[in-house]
Amino acid sequence: MLNILLLAFALMLVIEGLLPFLAPRVWREAFRRVTELSDGQIRFIGLSSMLVGVVLLTVFR
Repeated sequence: MLNILLLAFALMLVIEGLLPFLAPRVWREAFRRVTELSDGQIRFIGLSSMLVGVVLLTVFR
């Protein structure tokens, strides 16, 4: 189980690193826009992301 968790974490890091590596200017602009969002908007994005992840885990499991 720990091995699968570490593999998933490693894959997440690879995916997270793609945009800053391939398009740093786009990544910087997106990050700047996120910093201008309210706390509620950021929480909604986080909640939505978690729900999509849970649904994908359920579907592909």
